[in-house]
Amino acid sequence: MKKILVVEDSEMVMKILRHLVQSSSLPYEPVYAASLAQAVAQYNETPGDFFAALVDLNLPDAPDGEVVDFTLSKKIPTIVLTGSYDEKRREQLFNKGIVDYVTKEGRYAYSKAIGMITRLEKNQHIKVLVVDDSDMSRKHMANLFRRHLFQVIEAVDGVDAIKVLLENPDVKLLITDYNMPKMDGFELVRNLRYKYDKTDLIMIGVSGESSEALSAKFIKHGANDFLRKPFHPEEFYCRIIHNIESLELVEQITYNAQRDHLTGLYHRSYFFNAARELYNAAREKSAPLSMAVINIDNFSEINQHYGNAWGDSALKQIASSLHTMLGRFLLARADSDDFFVMLPGLDHEKAAAFLGKVKQLLAAEAIVINGETRHFYVSIGVTDKLQSSLDQQIATASQHLRHAKEAGGNMIVDDGDDE
Repeated sequence: MKKILVVEDSEMVMKILRHLVQSSSLPYEPVYAASLAQAVAQYNETPGDFFAALVDLNLPDAPDGEVVDFTLSKKIPTIVLTGSYDEKRREQLFNKGIVDYVTKEGRYAYSKAIGMITRLEKNQHIKVLVVDDSDMSRKHMANLFRRHLFQVIEAVDGVDAIKVLLENPDVKLLITDYNMPKMDGFELVRNLRYKYDKTDLIMIGVSGESSEALSAKFIKHGANDFLRKPFHPEEFYCRIIHNIESLELVEQITYNAQRDHLTGLYHRSYFFNAARELYNAAREKSAPLSMAVINIDNFSEINQHYGNAWGDSALKQIASSLHTMLGRFLLARADSDDFFVMLPGLDHEKAAAFLGKVKQLLAAEAIVINGETRHFYVSIGVTDKLQSSLDQQIATASQHLRHAKEAGGNMIVDDGDDE
C-alpha cells in the first residue's frame, strides 16, 4: 500500500491532521514525523512507496524548508503547510514544483490540505489534452498537469487535437491556445461543442494576447473558462480544479438520478429510457435482442424472518453479484426483488444459456444474514420476440417468469419452453 508522509512538529496541529486523515477515505497508509530526521528515517524504511507528502515548512531541524527539498528530490508530490504567508517564499516553492501552499488559518486550512491529497488521488484517473503550437508553452502546461498527477496527452494545433481526441475519447479536459496554425483555438472549441456538451468535455482557452474581449469571445464560442498568459501556477490549478469539481458534481447528480438508492443499479425509469434505444436499434437492424426478467425465489421470507434491514443487506449483495456478472449489459432493479436485463446481440437460446451460468454462480455464493449462511436461487423469464413494443417484450418475459415460478422456481423459461 502506498503511503502519505505527514511532517509537522506542532502536537496540536498533528492531532488535527491525524484526525482528518483517519476520517478521510484515502486508500493510503499515513506515516507521521515531527522533524526532517524522522521524515528521512520513515522514507528510508520503504523508499518509493509514498504517494504524497504534507509537510510543515519550518521544522526545528529544518527551519528553511529543507524538508520540502527532500520530498521533492524523491519525486513525492508535496503540499506545504506554513504558519505565515510570504509572497516571495510562495513563489519560490511553486517554482520548485510543490503541489500547493496552505497557510495554517484554522481547521478549514487543514481540511483543504487533506482535500488536496484526495484531489491528487482522483486526478490519476483523469486524462487531459494540452493543445498549443509552442513547444515551450505546451510543455509548461503539460508539466503543471503532471505535477498534479493528471494523465496528459498533447497536440500541436486544432487539427491534431481533433485527431488525438478521437483516439482518446476518455479525455475529460482540453486546454487550448488561441493563435495556432491550421485551426485556431476559437475554431477548435466551436467545432468540438457540436459534439461535446460542457458537462462532457471541459474546454479552457489560453492566450497571451492583450485583447480584453478575448475571454468573452472564447466563452461565447463554447469554452468553460479562459486563462490569460502568463499565469501563476496557483491560478492555473484553481481554475482547473474548479472546472473539474463542477463536472464531477454534475456527474454525481446524474449518477444518483439514474440509480436505485438501495442497490446502486439503474432504476426502472432509466432502464426504460435506455432500453427503448436498444429496442429501436434492434428493430431497425433486424438484430437479436433478448429481454430477461429475474426474480429472487422466496425472498419475502427473508424480510419476514430476519427483518427488512437484513433483507436489504441480502438484496444489495445479490445486486452486486448480478452487476459483476451482467454489468456489460443493461441491468436494472425493476421492483423489490425483480431485475430487468436487456442483452443486445443474443437470441433467446444464447441468452438463456448465459443466464443459466449466472444462475448457477449466484446459487453457489454464500450470503451471511444475521450470522447465518444462506444461498439464494432465482427464476428467470427470457424472450427475444420484439413484439410490437418494448412493453410487450417485457410482458412476454414476465409471462415466462410466471411459468418458471409456477413450475417450482429456480429455473429459466424462454421462448422455446413456452412454445
